[in-house]
Amino acid sequence: MSDKELRVSKIRNGTVIDHVTAGQALNVLAVLGIDGSGGESVSIGMNVPSGKVGQKDVVKVEGRELSQSEVDVISLIAPQATINIIRDFDVVEKNRVERTDSVTGILVCPNHNCITNADEPVKTAFEVLDDGVRCSYCDTIVREEDVAEHIDARGAGETAL
Repeated sequence: MSDKELRVSKIRNGTVIDHVTAGQALNVLAVLGIDGSGGESVSIGMNVPSGKVGQKDVVKVEGRELSQSEVDVISLIAPQATINIIRDFDVVEKNRVERTDSVTGILVCPNHNCITNADEPVKTAFEVLDDGVRCSYCDTIVREEDVAEHIDARGAGETAL
């Protein structure tokens, strides 16, 4: 390794989210509910050169494995991402994200009149479309490029139960 390269250390246990769409790393952290206040050890590479896609982002989270609902939302904002589970510094599992048919409890409906925004005990639910998502209650559509703006950072871990 030359002195012009930056080296990010390996993690002992946790998750590496690789091949994230360039510029989406901070939105991945929002999906995971990570804002720096929880003390998690996180490494982020943004706009890192990639032989496959030109540029990519990489997110490493020490001491945490992702829930399926978190992976489902990541698939919406980073459809080429791979999820690598690390244990004792070794990759023990490597999976490509797969677009799901629906996501529950992790996005906010932009329609202020939707039942999910009326202080009712109703979790949001969205059907995944080819180019975005549709609210299962009011049919409001959120285009793919706008999905990240509707991540509910407060409730992000809620569906991980």
